[in-house]
Amino acid sequence: MDGRERKHIQSGKRVTIVLKQDQSTGALTEGIVRDILTKSPNHPHGIKVRLMSGEVGRVKEVF
Repeated sequence: MDGRERKHIQSGKRVTIVLKQDQSTGALTEGIVRDILTKSPNHPHGIKVRLMSGEVGRVKEVF
C-alpha cells in the first residue's frame, strides 16, 4: 500500500519513509510507526509520521 491515505497507517506498522533531508535523493528509511503527525485523511506527498527511532518523514510504502 502507498502512504498517501491515513486510514492505511497505524501505530506499530512497518513502513518506509522519506526523511526531509533525503527528499532530493529519494532515499528511503524503514521503521515502525510511533505517531501519525498528519491530521488530514490523505496527503499527495504521503502522510507524515514519527518512527520509533524518532525520525520524521513522509510515508512511501506500508507493509
